[in-house]
Amino acid sequence: MKIRSLVIAATLGLATALAGCTSDGTFKIFSADYGSVKDAGYRLPSIPISKVPRQYHRQIVSYDTKEKPGTIIVDTNAKFLYLVLEGGKAMRYGIGVGREGFEWSGTARVAMKREWPTWTPPSAMIGRQPELAKWRTGMPGGLSNPLGARALYLFNGSGDTGYRLHGTPEWNSIGKAMSSGCIRLMNQDIIDLYSRAEVGAKVIVKR
Repeated sequence: MKIRSLVIAATLGLATALAGCTSDGTFKIFSADYGSVKDAGYRLPSIPISKVPRQYHRQIVSYDTKEKPGTIIVDTNAKFLYLVLEGGKAMRYGIGVGREGFEWSGTARVAMKREWPTWTPPSAMIGRQPELAKWRTGMPGGLSNPLGARALYLFNGSGDTGYRLHGTPEWNSIGKAMSSGCIRLMNQDIIDLYSRAEVGAKVIVKR
């Protein structure tokens, strides 16, 4: 009986491996993709990815949704962003979200995409942090820019929501609620998402 159980277990393990999916629904994990990156004249530092919980590493996972491929779904509670793929899969990214009082949810679309974007702090933020007034007309893109290497600008029927999907140099904020409402990803992840997401893509932010 023991030998038979071992054979059954081995067979199940082989079937899982052949299917390309682990028991937790992960098809592929990209933990090796967080090294230093040269981009547009900048040298992004490597991320000590071993210090980031594994669930927040970029990975292809099983994902059941009626939304069409290309849709972006943000789960602010779980701190995940999903880019819907074909065949019941999604590319999943770990995210940082808005802290208490700055949460946002709803449906929007990607109206614009920018590389190394300029960051302009809103007037309300300058009111809370007067030292940011020097960037009232915009902080140029760069390694210390809060928007990181890429930004996707979210609009809805009323126009610019003021919210962005963007990179951040603060990799240790992933998995936490620390932002002023925007959805932040590690810079290596926002570069990947930027290359996949289309202008006009539907974005659903859930709370």
